[in-house]
Amino acid sequence: MTDDDPPGLDLARLRERLDRDLPGLVAGSLCAQVIAGGRSNLTYRVTDGSTRWVVRRPPLGHVLPTAHDMAREHRVISALYGTGVPVPRTVLLCDDPGVIGAPFYVMEFVEGTPYRTEDELVALGPERTRSIGFGLVDTLVDLHSVDPAAIGLAGFGRPEGYLQRQLRRWKKQLDSSRSRELPGIDHLHDRLAAEVPDSGPAAIVHGDYRLDNVLVDADDRIGAVLDWEMSTLGDPLTDLALLVAYAQRDTTSLSVVSNASGAPGYPDTGAVVARYAERSGRDVSRLDWYVGFAFFKLAVILEGIHYRFDHGQTVGEGFAGIGNSVLPLVARGNTILDNVTRQED
Repeated sequence: MTDDDPPGLDLARLRERLDRDLPGLVAGSLCAQVIAGGRSNLTYRVTDGSTRWVVRRPPLGHVLPTAHDMAREHRVISALYGTGVPVPRTVLLCDDPGVIGAPFYVMEFVEGTPYRTEDELVALGPERTRSIGFGLVDTLVDLHSVDPAAIGLAGFGRPEGYLQRQLRRWKKQLDSSRSRELPGIDHLHDRLAAEVPDSGPAAIVHGDYRLDNVLVDADDRIGAVLDWEMSTLGDPLTDLALLVAYAQRDTTSLSVVSNASGAPGYPDTGAVVARYAERSGRDVSRLDWYVGFAFFKLAVILEGIHYRFDHGQTVGEGFAGIGNSVLPLVARGNTILDNVTRQED
């Protein structure tokens, strides 16, 4: 690598692989920069001066063996391309870690805006903001309506027992990242495990669906859904619940995610859930359990990022203090489940 290469991406080795597998694709010398906003897999904007691509690779250290699977992420994006779900066109998958130090894939660059802040949407006005918010929900419904078998994803996951496995997976991730006391997090896990709901029809699950993980085009439509690293086949209400949880950032000190849902015109939680239920036809009566699980999952994700930052294994900005959001997330998850218990009583 040279001093001009961004951390984790050797541009000379990348160029060699692109020239070998896709001769003629690259027309000039490559330059790249880390795309801000990602907290897990590393994302780079790469250009030869005339064409732009995006490169994705795992983080630089402390990786759970089953996480950050580039081939899996590449597979789901490739399968969804051409369906009603907007995704970039994939260009190359390289599963040889010897090229840049880890498996990676390349996809086309898609123009669009990943709205992250309330102020960005305020500038658009309430009407456009409301349209974007409902477009986000409608695109999620479109994703959940895709027949996995019809696009070659029948074996992409095991829907049976999905929620139980998710709990075990995130507990395992938590245990692998433990470096400090986290009061209440094991209690939250145990409460979730004791009341796992029966899942409805399975679907392709994104795993981290939110406004700043999509690109909005110039016509306020969802132009591309990004960051598929946690996608699988499973219970689609986990996606809806995470969307709801992200909108509660002000109750959890969750400063690392978008506050765009606070903009005038953005659909509130009731409107989001009603829109999804009406358009999908799915039963959302036990959504509170899923929202409680969403807060547990977010807490574990942020604790993992905190661990990597604390051990000098992250690149980019915005990681300092990220661990401060973990305990408020845990508390919010327990509060959601307290509400469920009171309603049942």
